[in-house]
Amino acid sequence: MDLTYRPRRLRRTSALRSLVRENILQSTDFIYPLFVHEGNDVEAIGAMPGANRWSLDALVGEVERAWDLGIRCIVLFPKVSEDLKTEDGSECFNANGLIPKAIRRLKKELPEMSIMTDVALDPYSSDGHDGIVSSDGVILNDETVDSLCKQAIVQAEAGADLIGPSDMMDGRVGAIREALDDEGFDQVGIISYTAKYSSAYYGPFREALDSAPKPMNSKPIPNDKSTYQMDPANAREAITEAQLDEQEGSDILMVKPGLAYLDIIYRLRQESELPIAAYNVSGEYSMVKAAAERSWIDEKAVVLETLLSFKRAGADLILTYHACDAARWLKD
Repeated sequence: MDLTYRPRRLRRTSALRSLVRENILQSTDFIYPLFVHEGNDVEAIGAMPGANRWSLDALVGEVERAWDLGIRCIVLFPKVSEDLKTEDGSECFNANGLIPKAIRRLKKELPEMSIMTDVALDPYSSDGHDGIVSSDGVILNDETVDSLCKQAIVQAEAGADLIGPSDMMDGRVGAIREALDDEGFDQVGIISYTAKYSSAYYGPFREALDSAPKPMNSKPIPNDKSTYQMDPANAREAITEAQLDEQEGSDILMVKPGLAYLDIIYRLRQESELPIAAYNVSGEYSMVKAAAERSWIDEKAVVLETLLSFKRAGADLILTYHACDAARWLKD
């Protein structure tokens, strides 16, 4: 055949393929999500094989393990006791609460590890929503933002490096940025959940934290989060959200879920020069784990291919429950 160019020439050997490889995964790309609880034991999460709820003592050991594998950032999520949950979620700005205690402990034991925190009311709310629910079942935007600002300040005071507003209230990034700056935390970054979709992929996460919407007799509770999280049918709306977050002072933009929304990551990469994070969410993780347990897929190959797809789409950072496994495989 008389061919001007043969693409297979550069695929002929492993050395040639690595020479022209466009995207490379490394352990420093990963942010490792960790669930924390007040107990003294480590609790396995049934819907997320291999993931656990960590006591504070055990958390330190797990974070040290992640550090040794080359991971340089974690994100903490609290499993709050039912007796501490209220309609306004006020436990979220308790300076002696679970997350501030965890941050202080980790910063004492491993000060170089970057710590990201989650800012939202759902782990603390008896209603199970990211915002305050009114008596007639409406998620109150501005009142919620006031609480989120208090929560962010408490986390920053404890030593958080990155604040992650996951609530999807309007205007919360700007309000949190202003609140942090006013309290002298101008060096604490914001990684905003910019395009957080109202997705079916969050189920295992909500089981881990018991943070799903809960029906109550006293008032109507929306049974999903579609009035504040984004419609899965929308793409252009993500650009609007990204522009707003950037204008309000976000340092990093996030797309959640990641795998089903690679097109959104790609679009935001074309629109913004800010770092972009992809969240490889619990449902994506659990599907891989379930298939791997049945030997239907090669877990290592599928995980690394999935994580690479986020980089190829334009993500700089990846929040993933596979972080330690992937870091170990890359090291090997």
